[in-house]
Amino acid sequence: MNSVLVASNRGPVSFTVDADGVLTMKRGGGGLVSGLSAVVRDRDVLWICAALSDGDRSAVRQAPGGRLDHAGYDTGPLRMLDIPPATFHRAYNAVANSTLWFVNHLLYDIPNAPLFGTRFFREWESYRDYNGAFALALAEEAAHDARVMVQDYHLTLTPAMLRAERPDLRIAHFSHTPWAPPEYFSLLPDEVAREVLEGILGADHAGFLTERWAQAFMDCCAHLLKAEVSGDTVTHEGRTTSIGVYGLGVDGDALWARAREPDVESHMAAIREQVGDRRLIVRIDRTELSKNIVRGLMAYREFLDSHPEWHGRVVHLAFAYPSRHDLPEYREYTAAVQRSAKAIEDEYATEDWDPLILNVNDDYPRSLAAYRLADVLLVNPIRDGMNLVAKEGPILSPRCALVLSREAGAAAELGADAIVVNPYDIGETARALHEALTMDERERVRRAANLRKAATALPPERWFAAQLAAL
Repeated sequence: MNSVLVASNRGPVSFTVDADGVLTMKRGGGGLVSGLSAVVRDRDVLWICAALSDGDRSAVRQAPGGRLDHAGYDTGPLRMLDIPPATFHRAYNAVANSTLWFVNHLLYDIPNAPLFGTRFFREWESYRDYNGAFALALAEEAAHDARVMVQDYHLTLTPAMLRAERPDLRIAHFSHTPWAPPEYFSLLPDEVAREVLEGILGADHAGFLTERWAQAFMDCCAHLLKAEVSGDTVTHEGRTTSIGVYGLGVDGDALWARAREPDVESHMAAIREQVGDRRLIVRIDRTELSKNIVRGLMAYREFLDSHPEWHGRVVHLAFAYPSRHDLPEYREYTAAVQRSAKAIEDEYATEDWDPLILNVNDDYPRSLAAYRLADVLLVNPIRDGMNLVAKEGPILSPRCALVLSREAGAAAELGADAIVVNPYDIGETARALHEALTMDERERVRRAANLRKAATALPPERWFAAQLAAL
């Protein structure tokens, strides 16, 4: 039995299986995994996650009780849940990513979506079943009076379900996304909105990345549940949940250690050869609807149109890594990114100058190399819970100017030393790119130093410890 447990959809490792049935293990993807992996392992915490792929399911079925560490894998304490693929698909794609993500990021095309009918409520049943599988596994593995850290929008129902199974446990839930204001959250069917809020209020403590998202959650509880909100607590049906804000930061030393590895140095040399002595504007994102890549490219195009003196002297290195291609909206968005990039190349490229280099193949060492070489980092999401790219870039580039959306959670901590923009205003963003490129060198270095200090204020170890202490 374990005294501290973490639950999340994605785990610290993933598996692929080749044609001969041989399993290969690699590091799991995503910002949550990056933030938690080292912390959880150092503390000997049991991590419970879902099997996401056929390779994961093959590994789980060969492990006693789904415990990969008991099957000889060097994972640290890890249990992976083999949830039926159809249930997982409906819970993950139809509800978590196509509904809850869309609501909290304010992404719906309102005249056309959402539509909540019979199909959706069938999918919602799968989301309940998925959360129930996590609650049951946590109840089985947790020691008496253990502390349980439930992560993100995939598992909003798990705290209340776990509370019903194991009232002795101390439970926290943490939201890594923004939270929608009541008028937008109310797009959800009333019973679904209520179930999500009451699910999280099953926890003793609910954590958010910024004060803004925490306040939005409390506003939803007050408006939709008629819960009593007082200071940083929410009381509903006789139970009180405390609310905390934890602005997840970066372990600067660990990031630098990785960024000095030979594979990163090799990528730096390749980028220098490709770019020459030109100034470099960098963006690093998944092709996620909320990341606003198309408007970022449109802003760069407007910058080039307004400032011909920069032709031949600047390159935009845009990393747009594939994301959620199971969903048609994401496939179309990726295509839109590629069309926008081609339009810039067609209009401005010359025989000896590529104004834009678009990379769509996920490559972490190459991303670190780009950070180190960046003169300007563009982070312009429509809405983002935090955005660790905005924090990682200034750590690795001592002279990087940050152009940052006011709708990123990171703006609360970094806004004073970034150039803050309205993510919908491509003209303002184009002007911000010019300001960043022409910024006085001393001012650039001063701001970058302040950004580094803010970005490392609450690294993952302290972020995790603060939430454990709250329990």
